[in-house]
Amino acid sequence: MTFGSHYRWVILVVATFAQACACFFVQGFGSIAVQVQAEMDISNLQLGLLVSAAQLIPLIGLLIAGELLDRYSERFVVGIGTIIVGAALCGAALANSYIELLVLLAILGLGYSAAQPGGSKSVANWFAGNQLGFAMGIRQAGLPLGGAMAALLLPFIATRYSIQAAFLAGGIVAVFGAAVFMLLYKSPVKIQSNPKKQLDIRSAITSRLLMATDPTMRNIMLSGASLTASQYAISVFLVLYLHNSLGLDGFVATTMFFVVLGAGIAGRIVLAAWSDRCKAGRYYPVLVCLAAVTVVLILLPILKTTNLVVVSIFMAVTGFFAYGWYGPWVAYIAETAPADRKGFALGMAMTANQISVVLVPPIIGLSRDSLGTFAYGWGALAIASAIVLFTTSKKKKEVLVAGK
Repeated sequence: MTFGSHYRWVILVVATFAQACACFFVQGFGSIAVQVQAEMDISNLQLGLLVSAAQLIPLIGLLIAGELLDRYSERFVVGIGTIIVGAALCGAALANSYIELLVLLAILGLGYSAAQPGGSKSVANWFAGNQLGFAMGIRQAGLPLGGAMAALLLPFIATRYSIQAAFLAGGIVAVFGAAVFMLLYKSPVKIQSNPKKQLDIRSAITSRLLMATDPTMRNIMLSGASLTASQYAISVFLVLYLHNSLGLDGFVATTMFFVVLGAGIAGRIVLAAWSDRCKAGRYYPVLVCLAAVTVVLILLPILKTTNLVVVSIFMAVTGFFAYGWYGPWVAYIAETAPADRKGFALGMAMTANQISVVLVPPIIGLSRDSLGTFAYGWGALAIASAIVLFTTSKKKKEVLVAGK
């Protein structure tokens, strides 16, 4: 059975929904950080390590997932990966100790490795040209969309029932998303998986090393790692910062996080659509996000007002750029990577992001525990963002090394 070009919109909806379900708990975890910290009696460092545990395996898993995506159908790679996410979260609901929870969240990361690049490649297969950025932006909006829905539901579940119930809810959502994706996803006729294709190990390794040394890929990896560091620091610690440093009550602080995620949804779509038509190139919106995030992180420690209108506007700007960058960024990779290495290119770039995700939350948490303030952490991220902005703002190549 063949599917016409109109089916790509079904694919876009399905891929976005699956992304939202896979990211539901991971991106919404910050909304119950206060409850988790209080119920488990853990430090900010230990809280950050929970996030790092979920992102540890993807350091290698994203590369493996990328290779699998170049050889097998996204339907099974994404579906099975998201099922693993759900199963790990359901298991976490039964965890009896902090160590058990760390282990189960690490297993979650195994499945998360496939969900991220797989969904991006599934959209890239169906869209191209001046619609790629717009489509990719919608798909990538699934991440803050899932987080936003979690920010509405998880605090209620954790407060009304328990944090274990919140973990269980996250697991059920992930499994449901996997089922929908596996049921409805189809590959376009022109994209056919060929798992039996003979692979020359030496040439494969050479082509991947060449891709890693290409200046375009280095810039992609640097910018992604920097922006991911800021995004995850905000995702994990913003509610705690607003609650402890600004004195906002838990409900208001969580509402402000919802504003951040809502603006992030808009940012991913708007900035990605802009990248389709930006005369300066698809990478230019990423540079704009680096500049904006630098300013936001400088201003965040000196935000001393409790005026909710001012705070809401600041949170909206924060979310628009600190989350919105991912849409044009991933569209740029999908457009410039060689057709037969698209999955691996996405996996490689996202692996650089994972380094930030693993390292930054514990470091930010430790700085808060040791120095009594988040200000030094925000400042360090601002400096890193400014450095990356300066080093990656030169003219970019248009095509990544094909490795031939």
